[in-house]
Amino acid sequence: MSGSLRKGSYNTMLLNVAARLLPEDMEMNIVSIAELPHYNADLDLPDAAERPAAVATFRQQLAEAEGILISSPEYNYSIPGTLKNAIDWASRGTDSPLLNKPVALIGATPGGFGTVRMQAAFLPVFVFLNMKPVFKPEVLISHANQKFDEQGSLTDKAAEELIGKKLQALRDLILKSRP
Repeated sequence: MSGSLRKGSYNTMLLNVAARLLPEDMEMNIVSIAELPHYNADLDLPDAAERPAAVATFRQQLAEAEGILISSPEYNYSIPGTLKNAIDWASRGTDSPLLNKPVALIGATPGGFGTVRMQAAFLPVFVFLNMKPVFKPEVLISHANQKFDEQGSLTDKAAEELIGKKLQALRDLILKSRP
């Protein structure tokens, strides 16, 4: 999932790059967070049928995934609000589709520090949900406005190599996590 809703999002482009770099035995579906309403506990009842339709669909898509890849910018040194909202919808209840799930985090930003603070801000979320994060290699793409061409392809070959390694590590963790 992309933490950015922006048309021309570098993080959505990054997910598309990742989809092309997947190990042969993996497949990826990009899940949108654009239609999710603001989190409201009154709408988040134990019966999943009571949740808004967009939330139920989102949670089902996550439940079907063996692992999660999140690509996100950094807003105000942290997780963008739209992405945090999506995580809040997916994290609630004993039926949370995020519980114990392998996860990899990557990010791109036009700024100079990559997305290091956003990625660090995710650690408490991962701990609370007992998720299994892939920590290395870190994929923190700074100056993203200079690293994609007009077609959305990543021109930074070193970053592309790191993404490939991160995806391989996620694949390995998924295989280890299978019952």
